[in-house]
Amino acid sequence: MRACGHAEGRRPLVRQLAEDLDVAPGTVAKAYKVLESEGYLTARTGGVTRVSRSTTTSLPVLEAPRQLAKTSTRAGTSLDGTIRILRAISHEEYSEPGLT
Repeated sequence: MRACGHAEGRRPLVRQLAEDLDVAPGTVAKAYKVLESEGYLTARTGGVTRVSRSTTTSLPVLEAPRQLAKTSTRAGTSLDGTIRILRAISHEEYSEPGLT
């Protein structure tokens, strides 16, 4: 991502990020909406999207979805399919005894 970095950093426009990741713009738009609904991004009128001030997520965690998007696209997996995989893995991880 060109504009990666600190809190309140400006995120790339949907079309630019889609081009950078070689994915459909709709895929990026869906991902941005999910991140916004979870409080990681804030979107403003005019297409400016920024990392939320309240985000304390580390840069490697923010970069991981970018790599996942690239890998999933190359493998022919849809965004919905990728999300289902993540949820299944997350459920497995947190369902093990002793984990919360």
